[in-house]
Amino acid sequence: MTADEYRKIALSFPEASEDSHMDHPDFRVRGKIFATLGPGEEWGALKLTPEQQEFLIRAAANAFKPASGAWGKRGSTIVTLSEAKDDDVRHALTEAWRNTAPKQMVKQFDEKKLFGM
Repeated sequence: MTADEYRKIALSFPEASEDSHMDHPDFRVRGKIFATLGPGEEWGALKLTPEQQEFLIRAAANAFKPASGAWGKRGSTIVTLSEAKDDDVRHALTEAWRNTAPKQMVKQFDEKKLFGM
């Protein structure tokens, strides 16, 4: 997985946009951050729940780890891009977007996926 691939997936979600936070790229939905790229763009951070984080770490411990400190305990997860598989990152970014987007937007997104729109 490259930073450009990560970026492309993050920007594929409804109303996703790229901005900057602390001098590195972040990805937002309606102004709220759901993912970032770290300085040097070798890793990303994802806004997940602790349960989602645990699942990803069990599935791909070489690619995912908790962020340090309290952020990590609350679900913030680091993905090492060079170690990550496309499907795992796509799943993680989808969950991060879903955790951040308004409920009605998530419902519409799910309906479009369900009906193949």
